[in-house]
Amino acid sequence: MTRLVELEETGPRKLEPSDIDDEKGDVAVCRCGLSDSFPFCDGSHRRTRDEDPDETYVYEDGERRVVERVVTEAEADGNGNDSGNGDGDE
Repeated sequence: MTRLVELEETGPRKLEPSDIDDEKGDVAVCRCGLSDSFPFCDGSHRRTRDEDPDETYVYEDGERRVVERVVTEAEADGNGNDSGNGDGDE
């Protein structure tokens, strides 16, 4: 399974002592891209448990949808190459 995740930050996040969970004594970093407290885990990954490994998903407004087709910026601008050989000839 894959997930489309849109990130807006352009730099790193420095961890501070206040980022440590007082109860667990650790810092959990989000790897699914769905956390509302990104880059920290908030348990949102639980929503991904039943994702099909052969599908690509997007989560918007709390809803999961299957992505039928991913269009790259180059394809959207008309510069994409559907032949797959990378030489630009069709």
